[in-house]
Amino acid sequence: MPRIIHAVVLLFCLAGQAAEAQRSLLPVDESASRPDFAAFRTRLMDAVARRDAAAILDIVHPDIKNGFGGNEGIEEFKEMWRLDQPDSKFWEEFGKVMALGGVFEGAEYFTAPYTFSRWPNGVDAFDFVAVIGSNVRIRTMPRPDAPVLAQVSHLILELDPESFSKDWMGDEWTAVRVDGQKGHVATRFIRSPIDYRARFQFADGRWRLIFFLAGD
Repeated sequence: MPRIIHAVVLLFCLAGQAAEAQRSLLPVDESASRPDFAAFRTRLMDAVARRDAAAILDIVHPDIKNGFGGNEGIEEFKEMWRLDQPDSKFWEEFGKVMALGGVFEGAEYFTAPYTFSRWPNGVDAFDFVAVIGSNVRIRTMPRPDAPVLAQVSHLILELDPESFSKDWMGDEWTAVRVDGQKGHVATRFIRSPIDYRARFQFADGRWRLIFFLAGD
């Protein structure tokens, strides 16, 4: 009898590990549920497309949080992002954040992207990433012509611990673990929960950006 119990417990543990390895993170975008924010977001995305620095600065809160080192305020935001410069990374990073949806927190806040606001508790944000596409191919080597190891949609994947470095997410490919095997996924199809995220607050009759930052 004890052996049977042990076997059952082992099966449950293995099932739990498999479920953890295959945990989903489906896209969520609640922006359309509130018409005033939906209109605000549309104007904001238009400003990003036009690289309209004045329109962006108009919605930045004077005390915006820009990082975790005490660098706060709109002047610091201007210095950090230099919106008037053609090589500013703001437009690309902010555009990605806004394109990935988000969720409301009460009537006052909206946080984007969903890969941050809906990241599940208990999953290490430093060791895992989210697949942000459907039918994304995981390949055996970091090449577009390499054999396909697996094909996944909107899953949370573990980063390959043997490939960790200061710049673990490569420009084109990132090493991950799938069913205990090392694979490579095109970096454009994954996102870390500690990558750039934004939060907006509704106060005094308008929406404003109160933080835009990355890291932890």
